Amino acid sequence: MNDETDHRPLTLRDVSEASGVSEMTVSRVLRNRGDVSDSTRQRVLETAKRLGYVPNKIAGALASQRVNLVAVIIPSMSNMVFPEVMTGISAVLDETPLQPVVGLTHYKPEREEAVLYEMLSWRPSGVIIAGLEHTDASRAMLRGAGIPIVEIMDTDGEPQDAVVGISHRRAGREMARAIIAQGYRRIGFLGTKMPLDHRARKRFEGFTEALAKEGIEVTDQEFYEGGSALKKGREMTETILTRSPNLDFLYYSNDMIGAGGLLYCLDQGIDVPGRIGLAAFNGVELLDGLPRQLATMDACRAEIGRKAAEIIARRALDAGGEPPPDRIVLTPTLSFGDTLRR
Repeated sequence: MNDETDHRPLTLRDVSEASGVSEMTVSRVLRNRGDVSDSTRQRVLETAKRLGYVPNKIAGALASQRVNLVAVIIPSMSNMVFPEVMTGISAVLDETPLQPVVGLTHYKPEREEAVLYEMLSWRPSGVIIAGLEHTDASRAMLRGAGIPIVEIMDTDGEPQDAVVGISHRRAGREMARAIIAQGYRRIGFLGTKMPLDHRARKRFEGFTEALAKEGIEVTDQEFYEGGSALKKGREMTETILTRSPNLDFLYYSNDMIGAGGLLYCLDQGIDVPGRIGLAAFNGVELLDGLPRQLATMDACRAEIGRKAAEIIARRALDAGGEPPPDRIVLTPTLSFGDTLRR
């Protein structure tokens, strides 16, 4: 974590000094008021973006210059992963004056930048943001915010401030080792085409790395675009098994497409896990009602939300006592279910 001086909120004076114009001119540019030359306007805007300065929409309105809001910036609410994170966050913040406010990025860095800019302009008491990969402008805003920042879900990288999550590369490696240990060798991978889903990419990297150490390569791959769904999993599984009927294991990047794959195999009378084994990732409780339990690995979602909110609450409310760790690495649990031999 940076020292306290690094967390001082940026001011108009910082932008004024860096751009070489008066604070009044900076204020006019950022409020889009007054007569300012185009060259000066451009210089001020570029300087503000480089520094990560965000205009204060409540300046002068509140003595504290902060509102009891916690900005929670996540990619999506369309599957069960992030709603469970939100449940963990709310469980902690409900016991405090703080209130979470959610912004969605849809896995788009430029959208994350816009959401972060807007939320910081309201001077929240903290930020919880998914992932460790951000644009330069987003990183500058996080550095200059002067408030507690917690990046969540992923610990494979260097955080701006605090971080709570799991190692996705390790999760991928552990799943590969379990599959290899049960004698599976002709392995297919089914996942997303989204190059900006960094956590899925890191799991795949860890997975293929562990396979390579045993002289095994992924035999075939099938990718999809759009949301994760049972129907997608069915279609992808049919496609990859039609193309590569000798596969003896399918590893899915998430539980929803994995569940679709399981239902397809059962419909086709395929022996699972004898003829073919299946495994996925996330440990979504919604799938407990399937005819068979899908092998999976939980992502510690609710606990990630709780730990992140505890860090924000303690720092923002100056609760005292033993400060929470700045880096919390949780350990997911592998469940063999009924689709991975033991």
